[in-house]
This record gives sequence, structure tokens and C-alpha cells, in this order.
Amino acid sequence: MQLRYAFRLYPNSGQQRALAKAFGCARVVFNDAVRAREDARKAQQPFPKIGELSTRLITQAKQTTPRSWLGEVSAVVLQQSLRDVETAYRNFFASLKGTRKGPKVGAPRFKSRKDTRQSIRFTANARWNITDSGRLNLPKIGPVQVKWSRTLPAAPTSVTVIKDAAGRFFASFVVDTDPATDAARMPDTDQAIGIDLGLTHFAVLSDGTKIDSPRFLRRAEKKLKKSQRKLSRTQKGSRNREKARRKVARAHARVTDARHEFHHQLSTQLISENQGIAVEDLSAVGLARTKLAKSVHDAGWSSFINMLQYKAERYGRTLVKIGRFEPTSQICSTCGVQDGPKPLDVREWTCAACGAVHDRDVNAAINVKTAAGLAVSACGAPIRPEPVLAQREETGSHGFPTQARAA
Repeated sequence: MQLRYAFRLYPNSGQQRALAKAFGCARVVFNDAVRAREDARKAQQPFPKIGELSTRLITQAKQTTPRSWLGEVSAVVLQQSLRDVETAYRNFFASLKGTRKGPKVGAPRFKSRKDTRQSIRFTANARWNITDSGRLNLPKIGPVQVKWSRTLPAAPTSVTVIKDAAGRFFASFVVDTDPATDAARMPDTDQAIGIDLGLTHFAVLSDGTKIDSPRFLRRAEKKLKKSQRKLSRTQKGSRNREKARRKVARAHARVTDARHEFHHQLSTQLISENQGIAVEDLSAVGLARTKLAKSVHDAGWSSFINMLQYKAERYGRTLVKIGRFEPTSQICSTCGVQDGPKPLDVREWTCAACGAVHDRDVNAAINVKTAAGLAVSACGAPIRPEPVLAQREETGSHGFPTQARAA
């Protein structure tokens, strides 16, 4: 299984200039490739192949005066930029044909030098390496200081250097994990749990445990508003505006990092303690169109479920998603009678059939577990035979301590 591990980079001033040059060259090659294919489309000619684009836009372009500076960066970075164009067009055509899962994607667009996020990728043939002193040695950039928040489980196959909107640098390594090692780290258990996600409580478990919602964005709103007001008062194009923009970006980055850390710790805890996990397949996009949009985005349900999904695949656990229209809040978990819909302000209710008193969220979590077929797992029955395949997800620490998240 392939995973990504991200670590914070601290390049010096010279290395930052070299990285900026590499970001710019990769962007220029990307735009040239998009322009070449758009010109071919308008002329009703076949799209040029990636080999032809490589020869024309990299090898021959380096020998010309307008593009001679392409030779100042690693050729692998430029080649990977062309591969990004190829992948973008492949996804676009697959989306048009309906063979690509997920929402439809548009055709590749030109990248701007004003984009706040930049990235370049080095594969194995770029001859990058990690030095004995723990620095990341990149071609034509030099050894960059890395904050190793944990040890890589295996030798990485590629590394992507990223500069985010807050001006921070990260190295994202692609690692092939060993299934046997992962299985040894997470021994089997006969426990199963159902999870009801919400806003007042981020998660309510079928065993009665309630996990409060941290509300990272709500807690940081006062500082964010103050920083945003300062940004709106600055003059466009000025240096003060760029400073204010970075300050706002850093404030948002702190919120995002804290939310990801919370999701990682909770998802790892649930995966390590339970063999089977059941959740609702919530429509976060639809809920984000309601008056609860800010709270829904602040909770980050989709990110949390994705973490559960790939960690379940990695460690041999079972994640079951039940339909979003399952009436988990209407069914009595004791007798199974459907008691009808209830307003959101009703947090406790009594079953008219058996007289059982239910906490709304705990009852829903139990029904989620029952609907997923995990309720009998504690009696020795198998916990659903097939695991859910996971997507690639970022598993890096982004500079946060990882002792509580280490498996």
C-alpha cells in the first residue's frame, strides 16, 4: 500500500531562491504543454504525445535564448510537470466519458505565478537522497534541513516539495508499506463500534462514549477576523498586503493542522481498538449548502472518514458505510420499532412501543452498528468479510508531535 509522509522543511535563503526558480520552471513547462495541446485542438490536429512535448518544450527549449534558464533546474522536475499535464488530460477525458468516479473535472488550466501553493516532484532517477546528518539533498538545490517528526517505515520512492499559502515548505515522501509489518503493529480484536457523527459532539460511539467537537475554526474566528480586516485595508500589490495575506494564511494553516491532528489521533485510536467500524455515508457537500455550512466544514467529516478508510485497509480492519437515508434516529435500538422523525432539539425520547428511554445520538450510533451487520461481532461471529478499499491520503505530521498517533 502506498502512503505519503509529510515533513517540514527549513531551506535557507539561497535554497529558497533555488526552489522558487524550480517552481517557476515547472509552471512554465506545464503552461507550455497546455498551450501546445490547446493549439492542436483548435487546429483540429491530434494531440502531441508526451515524448514529442518533452523534446520540444524541454530539450530544444533549453538551447534557445528565451528558455535557456530551464537548464538551471533538474530535468526530472520538468519531466514530472509534463506528466502532470498528461494525467490532468486523462482525468478530463475519463470524466467526459463517465468512466472516472467522483465529480466531473474540467480541462487543465494555465498556472499563475501568483498561485499561493507551489510544488515540484523528484522521482528516484533524480538522484536525491537523505544524508547521514538527516538533511534532504535535492539536485541543484542542496541539502535542506528537515524536521523529522517520526521515522519513515521504508525507503521512499519519490518526494514532492511543497510550498503552501503560508510560505511553509514541506517534503512529501511516497512510501510502500509492508502489510506484514502493519499487521504486527495492530493485532486483531473482537470489538466493533458504530459511530454517529454530529456537530455538538463530533462523534458518539455505540458504547455510549461522546467525543466533543473541538470547533477549531470557531475558536480562532476572533483572530481570523482581525487579520482579515487588516488585509482588506492594505493596498493591492503592496508589500504590506503580501505580509497581511501571509498572516491570514498562517492563521488558517494553524486551524487546518490542528483539525488534521485531531482526526489522525481519533481515527488511529478507533482503528487500533476495533476490528469493525460502521459510519454513515454522510453528504457533506449537501449539508454544506445549509445554514450549518460553517460548522460542517469546521468538523471535517469527510476528511475523518477518509482517514478511517485508508487506515482500515492498511491494518486489516473493516470499515462499513451505511446509506445516508437509513432512519437511525427514528428506530428504537431495543425493540426495532420505527418511531417516526423527530426535531433536532429532541435529544432524548421514549419509545412508544417498549418504553425504553434513548439518548438520541447513542441510539443512532447503535443503529448504525446494527445496520452495518457488526452488532453480533462480540458473540464470535465474523465481522463482515471484505474490507473497503482505501484511497491515498496524506499521513504526515505537518510538524505536530506524533506520540499519541503512533500505532
